[in-house]
Amino acid sequence: MLWVDKHRPTALEKLSYHAELGERLGSMAEDGDIPHLLFYGPSGAGKKTRVQCLLKALYGAGAEKQRLEHREFKTPTNKTIEVTTVASNYHIEMNPSDAGNNDRFVVQEVIKEIAQSGSVLAKTGAQKKGPAFKVILMVEVDRLSRQAQAGLRRTMEKSSSACRLVMICTNPSKVIDPIRSRCLGIRIAAPSEEEIVGVLHEVCEKERLTLPDELAARIAKSSGRNLRRAILALEECKVAQYPFNPSMPVPQPDWEVYIKAIAQDICREQSPARLVATRDKLYELLAKCIPADVILKELCAELVSKLDDELKPQVMACAAFYEHRVQQGSKEIFHLEAFVAKFMVIYKKFMDAMFA
Repeated sequence: MLWVDKHRPTALEKLSYHAELGERLGSMAEDGDIPHLLFYGPSGAGKKTRVQCLLKALYGAGAEKQRLEHREFKTPTNKTIEVTTVASNYHIEMNPSDAGNNDRFVVQEVIKEIAQSGSVLAKTGAQKKGPAFKVILMVEVDRLSRQAQAGLRRTMEKSSSACRLVMICTNPSKVIDPIRSRCLGIRIAAPSEEEIVGVLHEVCEKERLTLPDELAARIAKSSGRNLRRAILALEECKVAQYPFNPSMPVPQPDWEVYIKAIAQDICREQSPARLVATRDKLYELLAKCIPADVILKELCAELVSKLDDELKPQVMACAAFYEHRVQQGSKEIFHLEAFVAKFMVIYKKFMDAMFA
């Protein structure tokens, strides 16, 4: 088991940072009732961990007994959609955006099913720990289509007595206002570098390892305040060399190194052949489950770092335009390739004018 999962806190009182938020969630769990919740914050800030701790505080250890399920849903055109969910007797976790443009059917069907079945406690009338409603945990809500979010708004009002929605997203601005107004928003800020260093030392203490302060500080800084990434980098350093060397290099994710190589190739040559080769590399990143908006963001950042100040606003405007296209379209590769082609045109014109 990876350290990031092995040493994940399982109780609100064991959270290493944002203690006041843990107390707030704990008081909500003690009341035995929660509203619809929207957790938002950057990647690796601890949103999912806090939701899991909240579920355990609500339902006890039964919320940790989870099973993997493969569900099939049918659209009005009899098209079958397969979605993988993680469920316990008290909650179900899903990512409706996995269904693509058919996500609205998945959202509505799951909520209707949960609302009709209710929870185990409601059925049996058992006086055990936990409220009588089920929790539907939806991750990456900001990736849902507008149609799915509109359907979610209508459904969550009708079934609020039988189930509660707990939603997780990175960018709340992509969630429509009617959903945000029906939820209690909880912001999970990214941990500071000092807090990440403290967590890294806790992990090494549990693994009976000695971590130099200098290496811990460099891992925290290179992680971009992403705790998950920092713990994964620490484990990779352990695999590469132990005892730790304070000056040893901090490994970078392979996909980031790959995107840096793509940016170097694009700046070196602007031609149809290079565009075709770049398309193949972008396809490979998408095949490795790297989201298109993440690819676009990292690629834009690498390209901007190599450009003259005159070109930076223009390239960033193009990146924002094609990021919007990625969200609206169904073929991500088209918009990624279009961004690369547009950058090649801008960069080629600039270089030709400079040496004319």
